[in-house]
Amino acid sequence: MTNRKTMTVVCCLLGLAVLITFAVFYQKKEKQAEPISATAFKLNTIVTVTIYDSKNQKLADEAVALCDKYEKLFSRTMESSELYQLNHGTLPKEGNAFVLSEETAKLIQKGLEYGKVSDGAFDIAIEPVSSLWDFTSGKKDIPSQEDISKALPLVNYKDVQLDGNLLTFAKEGMGLDLGAIAKGYIADRIKDYLLEQGVKSATINLGGNVLCVGEKPEGTPFKIGIQKPFADRSETIAVMNISDKSVVSSGIYERYFEKDGKIYHHILNPATGYPYDNHLVSVTIISDKSVDGDGLSTSCFALGLDKGMELINSLPDVQAVFITDDYELHYSDGFEEEISMADVK
Repeated sequence: MTNRKTMTVVCCLLGLAVLITFAVFYQKKEKQAEPISATAFKLNTIVTVTIYDSKNQKLADEAVALCDKYEKLFSRTMESSELYQLNHGTLPKEGNAFVLSEETAKLIQKGLEYGKVSDGAFDIAIEPVSSLWDFTSGKKDIPSQEDISKALPLVNYKDVQLDGNLLTFAKEGMGLDLGAIAKGYIADRIKDYLLEQGVKSATINLGGNVLCVGEKPEGTPFKIGIQKPFADRSETIAVMNISDKSVVSSGIYERYFEKDGKIYHHILNPATGYPYDNHLVSVTIISDKSVDGDGLSTSCFALGLDKGMELINSLPDVQAVFITDDYELHYSDGFEEEISMADVK
């Protein structure tokens, strides 16, 4: 009888130990499922890095802080930045060529490549024109035709010569605007940093441009939405299941002003100096690299629906969604086979 009681007590204790162990494991699992994140206003937008498989807050903070390093290189308006000094002729020279940092040279090279791919519809040499426009202060000033006409001859990516880290302009007064591809490049560098630190599950959000690192810890994809144009940022027109890819959008609703019933937006036509007017409101690119998503979203917007779609369909491992001004969604070839859609809630 005593042995039976002893066995009963032992079994109860073992059962209790199993329950406690399970409870502790479950609590740890639940705790691990809570992501950490860091958010700050950088690059003239809201930047958020969310990490799902680490509890090291310092990683998220340092990832966001990387934006400061690149802003000091690529900012068009920060007087101490490398790009500002290049555009104003104060950057150190070697002979007649400006001497660039390795990072800036890489980004400019990528911008020149998309100038060629788009046959000049995307042009990083747009700075003499883009500097005439102000889409952020709320002033709603339209540059004079005289000023635009003076600036247009200085806009041509073919007049930018890059040899390694040495850059020359063919004409005095030329300048570069890297705003259309810089965020994508920076997102890629943040992803590189996180991977070096052993992170395998994270999202990098630079003002709505999202780069996914891997997938969620439980093995499911991230749900990434395409913003409904001119709606609140939380309102989506489509939601995609995304793993280890970039989702970048360019649209007329991002930076614009309205005057006399007409919308003036920040995607400028290098041929006219005025915003593109081609019945598109946004283009979203899904790609492996965020810098390619950035370059292609602007290039395809500039090319318009037909030529832009033709370009995307000619490229491997890239998909796109074009939204026209009637709010119809147009998908690239093979989109439905490669990208699964989630329910919009």
